[in-house]
Amino acid sequence: MYAKVIVDVPAKQTNRAFDYSVPSSMKGWIEVGSRVGVPFGPRVLQGFVVELHDTTSVDPKRLKAVRHILDPAPPLTEELVELGHWMSETYLCHEVTALQAMLPGALKAKYERYVQVADIEADGSPSMLLLLPSQERIIDYLQRKTKVKMEDLLEAFPEDGGLIRDMLEEGLLLEKQGMKDRGSAKKALTVFPPGIKIKQNEAASVSHHEETRSEAGSPVPAAESPADSAASREPLNLARLADELPARSHKQKEVLLYLSENLKPIRLTELMDKLQVGASTVKGLADRGWIELREVEVMRDPYANRHFEETKPLPLTDEQQSVYDTIAATLDRREHQVYLLQGVTGSGKTEVYLQAISRCLEQGREAIVLVPEISLTPQMVERFKGRFGDEVAVMHSRLSAGERYDEWRKIMRRQVRVVIGARSAVFVPFRKIGLIIIDEEHESSYKQEESPKYHARDVAAWRARYHGAAVVLGSATPSLESIQRTRPAAGAGSEYKLLMMPSRVAGRPLPPVHIVDMREELRSGNRSMFSRALHRGLEQRLQKGEQTVLLLNRRGYATFVMCRTCGFVAGCPHCDISLTYHQVSRTLRCHYCGYAERQMELCPDCGSEHIRHFGTGTQRVEEELVKLFPGIRVIRMDVDTTTEKGSHEKWLTMFRNKQADVLLGTQMVAKGLDFPDVTLVGVIAADTVLNLPDFRSAERTFQLLTQVAGRAGRHTLPGEVFVQTYTPEHYSVITASRHDYDAFIAEELPHRRQLGYPPYCRLILVTITHEQIPLLVRTAEALTMRLRELGAMEQGRAASCGEDFFMDVLGPVASPIPRIKDRYRFQCVVKYRGEASASRIVSRVLDEFAERAAKEKMLISVDVDPQMLM
Repeated sequence: MYAKVIVDVPAKQTNRAFDYSVPSSMKGWIEVGSRVGVPFGPRVLQGFVVELHDTTSVDPKRLKAVRHILDPAPPLTEELVELGHWMSETYLCHEVTALQAMLPGALKAKYERYVQVADIEADGSPSMLLLLPSQERIIDYLQRKTKVKMEDLLEAFPEDGGLIRDMLEEGLLLEKQGMKDRGSAKKALTVFPPGIKIKQNEAASVSHHEETRSEAGSPVPAAESPADSAASREPLNLARLADELPARSHKQKEVLLYLSENLKPIRLTELMDKLQVGASTVKGLADRGWIELREVEVMRDPYANRHFEETKPLPLTDEQQSVYDTIAATLDRREHQVYLLQGVTGSGKTEVYLQAISRCLEQGREAIVLVPEISLTPQMVERFKGRFGDEVAVMHSRLSAGERYDEWRKIMRRQVRVVIGARSAVFVPFRKIGLIIIDEEHESSYKQEESPKYHARDVAAWRARYHGAAVVLGSATPSLESIQRTRPAAGAGSEYKLLMMPSRVAGRPLPPVHIVDMREELRSGNRSMFSRALHRGLEQRLQKGEQTVLLLNRRGYATFVMCRTCGFVAGCPHCDISLTYHQVSRTLRCHYCGYAERQMELCPDCGSEHIRHFGTGTQRVEEELVKLFPGIRVIRMDVDTTTEKGSHEKWLTMFRNKQADVLLGTQMVAKGLDFPDVTLVGVIAADTVLNLPDFRSAERTFQLLTQVAGRAGRHTLPGEVFVQTYTPEHYSVITASRHDYDAFIAEELPHRRQLGYPPYCRLILVTITHEQIPLLVRTAEALTMRLRELGAMEQGRAASCGEDFFMDVLGPVASPIPRIKDRYRFQCVVKYRGEASASRIVSRVLDEFAERAAKEKMLISVDVDPQMLM
C-alpha cells in the first residue's frame, strides 16, 4: 500500500502530495484523512493522507515509510480532504494550510528539537570509551533523561555550551526533532467500587477501552485493566467491610458506606468535596484492594453546570410557515438549494431555523448553524440547547482550547447531531449533513483574514452541494453579493432563491428612528456627546425603570492624543496609525500590533503640557454617563472588558436580570440580543464606519444601524431609536432610519455598477510587505506589470473564443495603513468578471515571483473576494 501525503511545510515547493510506503502493521488503520508522522529530509513531520493506492510511479525502493499514525480514527473525512484541495485552488493558499484550518488547535502539531546520546552501532559514532569527565557527566545526564530539549541541556550545563557543540559535531550526541499535539485529553483520578466498569463514551468520562498507540505508532487495543478483572470476581460487600474497620477509621467507613449506596464511578475530587475527606483516606482503601483508583478521560463541558429549560416549538405566523414549508420540502427531497432568507429584525427567523433543524434530524441527518462570533451569546446557545439538549455541540473562540477539542471529539464520536458555532464550525467532521444555516449572513466576520482566507458562506455551499443539503442564509440586511445572486443571470436561473419575512412576530411595529444632526447640536451650544433628544430619552427610561442600549463602534477612552501647542499626534512607532488612549490602565495602545506606552504628561516634540485627548471611545462615554446621570448603572462591553472567559455571559446575564440600566458597547451589542425591557437604542456616532476608505462603508453603515435599531421594542413595550450623525443627509443613514432595505440597494447598486465593484465584478487583493520601501516599490511595480500583461493576453484569448472575460489591475499603491509591525505595505487590486481565469493568472504570477520574494524576505499575500481593502 502507498499513501500520498500532504506534509506540514507550507511552501510553494512542497505544495503537493508526496508518496510514502505503508508498513503492513498500519494497513488496517490508515485511511484517507489520517494524520500521520512521516520522515521529510532529516525531520519527522505531521502530514495528511489524501490518497491511498496499491501502485506508485516512484521506485518503491526509494520510498520512505510512514512512521506513525497520530490518531486511532482519521480526523478528516474524505469529503474534507476534497474540500481542502478546492480551498487551495480557490483561495490560492497551500493545501496543508487549508487542511490545518479544519482541525481544532489541539491537533496542530508542535515540533520540538531535542538532544540524545548517539547509538554507536547504528550511527558509527566514535568510541565512548575515551571520554572526558565533563563529557561523561553530560552523557550520563542524557541517558537518565532519555529526551532533553537543547535549551534545557544548556540550562543544566551553562558552562559547557562549546563542549556540547563539539560533541554534536563529533557525533557523540544527536539533535533530533520530536512532534506532539498542542493539546491532549483531560484525565482525572476516579474512584471505582469493585466490579464496576465504565461505559464507553459515557458523558462524564471516556472508556479505558480507547485505543492506545504502540511504540511503532500503530494503534493497538488497550490491555485488560484492573477493572476488567474486578468485574469477573465476586463483588465485595462494602457495607460489611466498613463494619470491620476500627472505630478511629470513621472517615474511611463513611467513604465505603457512600460507595455501597452509590455503585458508580465518581471523581476523586468530587468524592473528597462531598464527604469532606482527604485523598490519603481514599488511597488507603485502594491500597487494601477494596476500591480502585485509576485515571480516566474526562470530557470538558463548558455548559456542564448549566441547566437549559426544555422548549417546545412555537406556533408559526403565516410568513414563518411559508418559509418553513419551502425549506422542509427541499429537505424531504434531499436536494441541494441555497435560500436567502430576508427577514426584518424580530420576524422570528430563529424559530424557523429550530423547526427546520428538527425536520432535518427526523431524517437522520445533521445540521450546522453558523452565527457571527459576537452574536454567539449565551442567549443564542440557550435556545438551541433548550430545544435539542445534548444533541448540540458549541464551537467558538471563548471556549478554552481543551473545551473546543472535547466538543470536536463529541462530533467525531457521533454523540451530537447539531453544531452551533462561529466561522470555523463550517468544517466540523459531520458525514450526513442535511442543513447548514448561516445567520446574519452579511457579516464580514464570516471571511477569514489570515490564510486560508476563505468565506464560510462559499465553503458551506460547497459542502451542501457534496451532501445534497439545503443552505439557509438569514439576514435583515443581506449583502449585495447575496441579493444579486437571487436575480436571474443572463440565460440562466438564479443561484439563490429568495424567501421573505417582512413583518415582526405578533404584528409588533419596527421602532421609529430619529436622525439627530450633531452639527445643529453644536450650533445650539450643546457640546456634550449626547444630543438633547437622546439625553431626554435616557432620563425617561431611568424614571420608568426601562433599559437602554448605546452603540459606539470605538473602544478605548480617546481615539487619539494630540499636543494643542505644536500639533504632535501620538503614533505607534511600528505602525502608521495613531495610538488610542485607555483611561483605566492610563496607557496609549496600538490596536494593530499591541504596542503600549504610559500616558504622556509632556509633548515629546515641544515639551508643552497641553496634551489633550480627542475623539470619543466607549470608556469616555461610560465616564460621561456616570457624570450626567448620578447613580446610573452601566455595563460596558468591548474587547477590553470581554477578554476573560465567561465575561460575555456574565455581563449579559446581569443586564437581563436588570442589574444595569444601560448596555454600552461596540458592535457586539448590535446583534443577537433580545431583552424585553430595552425600549431605547442610541447610536453615539453613526459616521464611524461611513468615513472608512472602503467601497463597502455605506453598506456596512446601513447594516449596523438597521441591526442595532432592531434591539429596541422587541416585546410588548414600544421602542425608540436615536441616531447621532454629522452626515444626516447620507442615503445609508436615511434609508436605515426608515428600515428600507430596497431603497438602500436602489441607491447603492448604481454606484457599484458605475465604479465596477462587487457584485458586478469580483476582486483579488494582492498585498506586498517589506522593511525597505525602495525594494518594495520595485517589486510591487514589476508584479503589477506582469499581472496586466497576462490579463491582456487572457482577455484577447477570451474575445477570440466568444467568452465573457474582463480583467483590470489597479495600483500598485501604498495600503491605507502603509506600515504595520515595522513592515511597509503596498497593494494592487485585480478586478475581473467572467470565469475564474484571474485566479489562475494571479497564481502563475505568484509562482514566478516566489523565489525572488523568498530571497529578499518579502511577504506576498493574496485575498480572493476581500471584505476589506484596508
